[in-house]
Order: sequence, then structure tokens, then C-alpha cells
Amino acid sequence: MPFARGLLFDMDGTLVDSRPCIEKLWQDWAAERGVDYQQIVQVMHGRRGIETISIVAPHLDANAEVAALIAKEMRQLDGTVAIAGAAALLQQLAPEQWAVVTSAPRELALAKLAYASLPLPKYLIGADDVREGKPHPAPYQHGATLLGLSASDCIAFEDAGAGIASAHHAGAAVCLVTAAGGYCDQNLHQWTIADYTQLGITQEHAQLRLTFAGA
Repeated sequence: MPFARGLLFDMDGTLVDSRPCIEKLWQDWAAERGVDYQQIVQVMHGRRGIETISIVAPHLDANAEVAALIAKEMRQLDGTVAIAGAAALLQQLAPEQWAVVTSAPRELALAKLAYASLPLPKYLIGADDVREGKPHPAPYQHGATLLGLSASDCIAFEDAGAGIASAHHAGAAVCLVTAAGGYCDQNLHQWTIADYTQLGITQEHAQLRLTFAGA
């Protein structure tokens, strides 16, 4: 049963299941720009939109394309739902014990969390808060710093390979969340849960004690 002083959560696929919204958004964009959608699928999970576009369509103005995509996504949150057990888990934690570390921009991240009726974080690292996004370790390093901790004091919850690599290389232990299709073919995470109904947390002095179902 591991202990941690802080918990760091990715958002899309980890706290909320937003697959219908995101897939439709990228499918439409791919069709409009003449980009192979399957190429997008292979790189988009866990990454910032600006990096995805730079990879799949380097000839386009990534900043302008991302701005248009974000504006469209803000209007299309239908189908975004909380991962089972997420609300109850976050309500157990003090605001200083957790942060969201997401590849989505801050405004969009807060809109999605609110739409899914999840508690809003006191601390959030979004796409616009870092110079280098996941899989670079900077996002999770910054997330831990907001909590006044090092990443090695934290457990990160992720659903995508790029995010798992980011957290792992930052020094955090990692739990893979699979409810929204999360999968990682790299052996960089320590635990796997379907959703947060499989996770128990107790407060022990200044630490959190985590219990994983079946462990």
C-alpha cells in the first residue's frame, strides 16, 4: 500500500471521459485539412494540441489551428462525463493535496471539470503554463511544485503513454486509469485501475495512504 504527500491528475481520460467530443473534433479537423485521422490518433493522446498539429501537419500555423479547435471544443462539451468515483475521491482530499496536470488549456480544462460536476482544483497546470508539454517531464514537475512538493512525493494518475512518460521522468510514481480506454505499452507505471471505485484513500498524518482493489 503506497503512501504519497500529493496526487497529480491528468484530466481527459483520467478525471473525465471526453472521448466523443475529442474524437469528433479531430475527425472534423482532419477532414477539413486533408490530414489522415489515423495519423492523428497515433500521436494525440496526452499531448497538447499544438504539438499534435506540429507533428501531423507541420505546414500549418499550429497556433492558429489550436485556437480554432479550442474555441470549437468549448462549445461542444456534450458527452463529457466524470470517471466513476472521481468526484468522491477529490472530495476526500484537501485542496493542497492535489493538482490537475493537463495538456488542455486552463479555460477548457476548468470548463470540462465543471461540466462533469467535479470539484475544481486550487492548483492546475495547463497547456499554456509550460513551454514543453507531455511527454516532457516539465508539466508534472510544475504540478508538484505548486503543491510545495517534489514529484517523487506524488502519485500521478494518467491514461496515455505521453502523460505516463512525463510523470515517470519527472520522478512520480504512476497509476494507469483505463476507464476511458487508457493504455500504455511502456512499463513505466506501477499500478492500474479501471476507475476510482477501485482506489481507497486514508489520511495518515501528512501523508495519503492508497489502497488499490485486489492489492
